[in-house]
Amino acid sequence: MATVVRSQPQRVDQPSESGQRELVTKKKANTEWHSGCRLLHSQGTSSDFERVTNFVGIIQHPDNRLQAVQAPACEACLKSEQKETTMKHLTVLLCASASALLVAAPTASAQPQSITVAWYGGNWGDAFQACVATPFTEATGIQVVADIGTSTTTLAKLQQQASAPTLDVAYMDGGISELAEEAGVLAAIDLDALPNGANLTDDAAYRNGNKVFAIGGGYYSLGLTYNTEEIGEAPTSWEALWDEDYAGAVTIPSPNNSAGIPFIFFLNQMMGGTPDDFTQTFERLKELDVASYFESSGAANNAFQSGEVVIGAHFNVGAWALIDSGLPIGFTVPSEGVWATDARLHIVEGGPNPEGAAQFLDMAMSAEAAACLAETLYLGPAVSEVELDPEVSRKLPWGQNGSVEDLMFFDWNEVNARRAELTETWNREIAR
Repeated sequence: MATVVRSQPQRVDQPSESGQRELVTKKKANTEWHSGCRLLHSQGTSSDFERVTNFVGIIQHPDNRLQAVQAPACEACLKSEQKETTMKHLTVLLCASASALLVAAPTASAQPQSITVAWYGGNWGDAFQACVATPFTEATGIQVVADIGTSTTTLAKLQQQASAPTLDVAYMDGGISELAEEAGVLAAIDLDALPNGANLTDDAAYRNGNKVFAIGGGYYSLGLTYNTEEIGEAPTSWEALWDEDYAGAVTIPSPNNSAGIPFIFFLNQMMGGTPDDFTQTFERLKELDVASYFESSGAANNAFQSGEVVIGAHFNVGAWALIDSGLPIGFTVPSEGVWATDARLHIVEGGPNPEGAAQFLDMAMSAEAAACLAETLYLGPAVSEVELDPEVSRKLPWGQNGSVEDLMFFDWNEVNARRAELTETWNREIAR
């Protein structure tokens, strides 16, 4: 009569050889592995086999070899074997019985070989790789496959793949994050289940009711950037954009950039407008003598680098990248303040590896990852207990001696609700 020995399941590439030898010693007998498959199958169900494709039964071969048999292969074997086999002296050594395999299935999904993470290109993606992905792989053994794109292209992909997503984690900017939640493509994040969840500041956990749908990965701002050879002293007000000395050499984001519409909100507030009336702001924007309206941070970089513009609204991340490269560029936080948002992380609803995705977010919330991103991209940390060099701290989105409390945020749901209307007004009155 065949005997099933229950023990912990093993991966095909990592069988427990000492355990196998011990079992063989105890169960000296001839084997017939086809019959072993039958026994395995008799203790499970067809669906059990489908769920344990990464695990195996270890069965003793007639020549006394131990043979690792993946469950689907075992099932195929059963289908091909039509006649009953005498099971005298049969010893089947299974490192995992069907029931044990069934219990182990969630563990299998908790340790995927890889996860796919959507993030931005250029120096942003390089920083996410160095500060989050590489330490994550070193800690877990799980590889990270990068899917490069902007926030909007990632959202479009998530919507297209809603029934069968290929992404596990997605970086998206504030605003796009709320649109993704509205589209139903984001899974809930259980911060209590993640060891580093306690590091996250309260404001960096984004909720829809009781559901946390995003966590902050670091703040950045849209500040005043200028050419230090053309402008000797740092401007102290956004009104410098309208200075006649810089006419024809100004840049600001277009509505196609994620910062475009929020920047109009910012100007409207700065000029004393109300959320219901942007008339005054658009009248001032008509007076602005602009060289270019940039649609990407890279386009703004190019405009400053080429000398096409000498002043404009630009992100602290891009501006400091130019400064660090030795270009005569300055970045300042004017007296009216700066608009800001953050790069956020999300777990994709129905993604292939939810446990691996959660582990990735946990790594992103570590103080080490946040410090690395601050030193590399000058992102303001969204987690506590991050120690930074003063030279790094002065380049963060709030500027010298500032803090996250000095950043100006808007209600993204309100911004998104007005996005189409304000874009239409822009196209009609500004981009003529």
